[in-house]
Amino acid sequence: MNLKIKRIVKIIVVLIFFTNEVFAQFSGFALYNRQGNTTTYLIDENENIAHTWNLSTECNYTVLLKDNGNIVRGTKNNIQTGGTNNSLGGAADAGRVQEIDPNGNVVWDFIYSSSSVLSHHDICLIGDNVLLTAWEVKSQAELINAGFTGNVSNSGKWPTHFVEIEGNPNTGTAQIVWEWHIWDHLCQDVDPNKPNYVNDISDHPELIDINMIQNSGGGPGGGGGDWFHVNGVDYNPDLDQIAFSSRFSSEIYIIDHSTTTAEAASHTGGNSGMGGDILYRWGNPANYGMAGQRVIPNAVHDVRWIKDDGRPFGGHLQIFNNSGGGNNQSTVDAILTPVNGYTYFRNPGQPYGPSSYTSRYFCQYSAPGQSASDRMSNGNIFVNASGGQGGAGVMYEVDSLNNIIWGPYNAQSQKAFRYECDHLGIQVLKDYMNTSSTSCFNASSIEELNNPIRFYHHNSLIKCENINEIAVELMIFSSDGRVVYKSKDSKSNISTKFIRKGLYYIKYKFRDRQFIQKLVI
Repeated sequence: MNLKIKRIVKIIVVLIFFTNEVFAQFSGFALYNRQGNTTTYLIDENENIAHTWNLSTECNYTVLLKDNGNIVRGTKNNIQTGGTNNSLGGAADAGRVQEIDPNGNVVWDFIYSSSSVLSHHDICLIGDNVLLTAWEVKSQAELINAGFTGNVSNSGKWPTHFVEIEGNPNTGTAQIVWEWHIWDHLCQDVDPNKPNYVNDISDHPELIDINMIQNSGGGPGGGGGDWFHVNGVDYNPDLDQIAFSSRFSSEIYIIDHSTTTAEAASHTGGNSGMGGDILYRWGNPANYGMAGQRVIPNAVHDVRWIKDDGRPFGGHLQIFNNSGGGNNQSTVDAILTPVNGYTYFRNPGQPYGPSSYTSRYFCQYSAPGQSASDRMSNGNIFVNASGGQGGAGVMYEVDSLNNIIWGPYNAQSQKAFRYECDHLGIQVLKDYMNTSSTSCFNASSIEELNNPIRFYHHNSLIKCENINEIAVELMIFSSDGRVVYKSKDSKSNISTKFIRKGLYYIKYKFRDRQFIQKLVI
């Protein structure tokens, strides 16, 4: 064998070893809840149930895990739950959201349901707060007066808005702290005597053409009321921006969250200086009068930023493009947005780039609706292809060579996500789990046994040893997941006079690593 062939063989062997070492191991847990089901499941890498939350309300769409070990869950507000029926109703309707501790106790409960508003579909976390996707009713007269030219039933249309709520465990409920309404950012080019008139829609991609969706399919209000069918929402803390996806417009959008509620209703203010106007949109340029490739041919779900922590495609936007591959073939597409500070670059007279996806994965299991995806720290793609409407109803994970290395698991969930071993919520949940079949809780995953830093309790103070740098964040969680202390100064002693006796978890996070330590007070 000559030297050149030997080198090629060596490279192949190294690549095979690297691929097996990096991509072949599923580590962590998957959290899911079937729509309409009362039980939430956490399963490990061996598909064993590690923990369940047996609840009295029906999940409507999404369940999320917080850093404190609690889950936040959208749920139906109906008689079965002890409340009242929703006055409105439609696809993935909710009307209620709850935070629930590891024992299944409700920490706080918030109802967003009336004859004029109703939460539905997706939720996301903004720090400890929760962002709800919701409908609001606009009457036939309001629509006509705003320049809408399509058919309007007596029940009107139900455009999207978002409300951010802050939960309060002391009162057991939550309060609205921020709002954004699509209704505040519409335009029309049909009647100069009506509000929000523009001469040319293509000159105003920052606004939504009120007539771009004439006949939305189905939905509430007697058919066609679910105007935009916004079904996915995500938050980027680095940019302080929100992304959302719309099935009926076949488009994704980004808005500024740094605004006040008043600024969010206007066209100025916030980091972007654009108030609540659309900062970026992608997938269907015809929506704002532009020629260009339509990359989202039909339904789209679950837009999200890939975490920008060094993983492949970090900082990209990723979507579940339900029929992106044609013939009901679903794809997971990632794009690198033309971000420019807190706004997005666009060539004059051209649609927002890129002209096509940056990365595309053709799903081995497809779904025409709902669904979700995520990009793991090692670059693997997690896919939840929802059931119903002929969807596969499974979740699975593929490596960089598109090999399925976990699943398919028959979850029949609308939206599910992976949480890796080092997720703080997973570490808090350890003592509540059946951990016999997971490899997550060894020394290397917790980074505790090799950690020289130690916290200890002495004379009503929590003291620390061997800290040579100030943490970016220090938090103390109770065993039921409540945050009892939060600071950025990890070198100071912490008084425990206002902390009850019991088991706690101390999370201390530096810029490049984080640790969790148990502590009994």
